[in-house]
Amino acid sequence: MTIHFIFLGRTRRPECRTLFEDYAARIGRVADVRVTELREPLAPGPKALARVKTDPNARWVLLDAAGRHYTSPDFARWLGRLRDQATRELIFLCGGDTGFPAALRDRAQEALSLSPLTMPHELARVVLAEQIYRAFAILSHHPYAK
Repeated sequence: MTIHFIFLGRTRRPECRTLFEDYAARIGRVADVRVTELREPLAPGPKALARVKTDPNARWVLLDAAGRHYTSPDFARWLGRLRDQATRELIFLCGGDTGFPAALRDRAQEALSLSPLTMPHELARVVLAEQIYRAFAILSHHPYAK
């Protein structure tokens, strides 16, 4: 399985970048990890992602405050189901402070909310990566998840 993060804009805060890279490296022990950072402002429409190579059968998940809420164990079960169904690529769309244009939002098959709290988009990227790592830890019964 490939975990592909597509970020709108760059992570500018070095401490957030360092934390994200740490969790991405940990995820990389159990899954392939790809990170694509797209420039802002992003032109609306499907052309915006045309240069990003993805599996045609990839599962697209948009980070959105109105998305589905999971507990960490539920998120792990969801990720485990996708893995067990042989999902080859799981793409997480992480917008900037203005989110993603509507045309790109429509590409996602589902929306995920990390928290009912508002947080900076750079911190949301770290939280997402940590939760993905935690989910894999839960699935493998690793002590990190406790």
